[in-house]
Amino acid sequence: MLMARRAVLATAAAAVLALSHGAASAQIAQPRTLEELKAETQARADRNAYPLTGLKADDVHKALAGINSLDRDEWAKAWGDVALTYMQQARAAEAGRKIKEAQEDYLMAWRLYSFARWPTPNSPGKQKAYELSLDAFGHYASHLDSAPQVVRIPFEGKEIVGWLRLPKGMQSGAVAAPLVLTISALDSRKEDNVERSEAFIRRGVATLSFDMPGTGQAPVKGDVDSEKMFSRALDYVATRPEIDAKRVVVQGGSWSGYWAAKLAIVERDRLKAAVVQGGPIHNYFQPEWQSKALGTREYLFDLFPARASVYGVTSLEDFLAFGPKMSLKAQGLIDRPSAPMLLVNGNRDTQVPIADLDLMLHSGSPKDAWVNPDGGHMGRSTEWPDGKIFAKIVAPWMVRQLGLGE
Repeated sequence: MLMARRAVLATAAAAVLALSHGAASAQIAQPRTLEELKAETQARADRNAYPLTGLKADDVHKALAGINSLDRDEWAKAWGDVALTYMQQARAAEAGRKIKEAQEDYLMAWRLYSFARWPTPNSPGKQKAYELSLDAFGHYASHLDSAPQVVRIPFEGKEIVGWLRLPKGMQSGAVAAPLVLTISALDSRKEDNVERSEAFIRRGVATLSFDMPGTGQAPVKGDVDSEKMFSRALDYVATRPEIDAKRVVVQGGSWSGYWAAKLAIVERDRLKAAVVQGGPIHNYFQPEWQSKALGTREYLFDLFPARASVYGVTSLEDFLAFGPKMSLKAQGLIDRPSAPMLLVNGNRDTQVPIADLDLMLHSGSPKDAWVNPDGGHMGRSTEWPDGKIFAKIVAPWMVRQLGLGE
């Protein structure tokens, strides 16, 4: 009886999706059982695959050993218990002035707490894990060479919270640095992008990282006009003497690729370029695609709760009705001129249709594209993991757009 009243991972997706449109619902895969989920989680950790990138296989094994049900709070606690050990080690190392050791332990604690709340903090335990992840990350970030700073931008009676990281030696504003504005995805957070910012910092490029609308600390849900949040952020950028507001590139991956694409169009005069990696454009938002894609095994678990939370809805009916309004085609935007754009994805993506990349590629201004024929979501495959795509394709393209050597 207790379990019947508590939030459970991969909640009865098949039952919920029975509300969808006719034959499409027959294509929905059943959610993973507990044993299937544990096995797949460990397998992804063993090969350092998303969403367990950076986690130690032994830590994953330890956490999974403490999970005996699909209860979300039990899931969060198991990962949090392992994270707590790292937090305790980090505090001890910090007290002993072993800063490098403390930094590494805080980083591992943050990754574990962040996975404890993954993909969305939809239970009390997961919400607590998210709060603890922010605390752990703050400690980790404080020890970075050229530590990032939290920025709070007033916005419609609320605030936009972001992480600004300036290249070493540029904090004084003597030389204005170009900027990469990063937007987190459906299940990642702005802190993930800060961790990966070193590739830009060492090239003299600043980074400003935000949560996608409807996630993390974003002040708005993912409505059709939520790009105004990022337009306000660009206003803020123009007030910072350390940043060259005329050299700004926006980067979005997965769901946030949508916002990168939209900004490339509506803010083309203020952006040098945009990266749209695995981003939805039009077909993704249609009920026909969602009714099929919500059951993909490419996603680990809880895909529908994560996607629905972006819009602030809970029922499949409301989710499917809301989606088509987000289409850039329906909004009359895709044929408009845009800032230079790099489109990236895999031909076998089961989360965002490759047709969306093709549609954007053949609309509006000329664009660059990189497609992995054997790749899944974001273009990733065994030969082309996330890190390689970023290092070999995405980062060099952005650096070139900013007028810097690779």
